[in-house]
Amino acid sequence: MPITLRDGRQEDLPQVLQLIKELAEYEREPQEVEITVEELEQDGFGEKPIFGFFVAEDTEQATVVGLALYFYSYSTWKGKCIYLEDLIVTEAYRGQGIGKQLLDRVIQKAKDEDARRVVWQVLDWNTPAIEFYKSLGASLLPEWVTCRLVKDQIRQYK
Repeated sequence: MPITLRDGRQEDLPQVLQLIKELAEYEREPQEVEITVEELEQDGFGEKPIFGFFVAEDTEQATVVGLALYFYSYSTWKGKCIYLEDLIVTEAYRGQGIGKQLLDRVIQKAKDEDARRVVWQVLDWNTPAIEFYKSLGASLLPEWVTCRLVKDQIRQYK
């Protein structure tokens, strides 16, 4: 299957949302996907874009089969960083090196932008992903605990 990696485009967003939903199913949290194509359009292509993404496309099928979505963060110790929010390859295309190619694009972006760190998270039960990241030499940091407030918690915050 001929796969092309490229920068994401606005017209990719309906397929991107399908990949996001597929990932949420895999991570056992399908009910957590609240984002819409319209919100993705605004946040990725509006006046002040807050994320970027790369896609892997099956050019014969004209179908987006992989996604690496990232945004910039800032470390008071390091400076500009890239946070990889999602790295997704649809199930039928896994095991072909597409995930590695997408991650390679993000790392190249970090080099091009002189980012000092690339950060992402992986669920502790996702052994295939953990082994993949270890094989690439990534550091896994079990001493860090993720903290978050979700929409209702933010509203109720005092």
